[in-house]
Amino acid sequence: MNPEILDLFRQTNALLEGHFLLRSGLHSRQFFQCALLLQHTPIAAKVCAMLADKLRAFPADKVISPALGGVIVGHEVARSLSLPHIFAEKDDAGRLVLRRGFEIARGERFLVAEDVVTRGGRVQETIDIVRAHGGVVVAAACLVDRSGGQHPDFGAPFISLTEMQVETFGPDALPPDLAATPAVKPGSK
Repeated sequence: MNPEILDLFRQTNALLEGHFLLRSGLHSRQFFQCALLLQHTPIAAKVCAMLADKLRAFPADKVISPALGGVIVGHEVARSLSLPHIFAEKDDAGRLVLRRGFEIARGERFLVAEDVVTRGGRVQETIDIVRAHGGVVVAAACLVDRSGGQHPDFGAPFISLTEMQVETFGPDALPPDLAATPAVKPGSK
């Protein structure tokens, strides 16, 4: 864990404590509400520039991110690297798709940027979109990797600004303190 980054999450009240239901269906005592951190534009620029510095070794043509959480991260990383930024967003069925006239050219090299990774599902969906259009993913990155190494093999280097071991629990394996407290779902839908 990068203490400077953790301190920024705490200063902006973006590291929440309680009982949270994650998009993955898992439950947790901690939740990274990156929107609370990223609303502070100087902090967003700083942390995303730090992530971009870790990605400079991977030559890319564009940055792509999954909406909604990854949009600011992707935009700021792209700005730091002087690259264009596009994003994938949910269709009516909840699957990520390209819209808004965004295009991926055959052979175009991409960095995938996300805010937080728990299981890596949205990152994998974004990678699949790039590859389905003939693009190449040169690296995937996030501000916070809370997967404990349990994310998929993305088939490209995976970089994070910081890692945090956060316990997660299946709905049928909740510890007593969480089972006794209603779960909150503070993230995006």
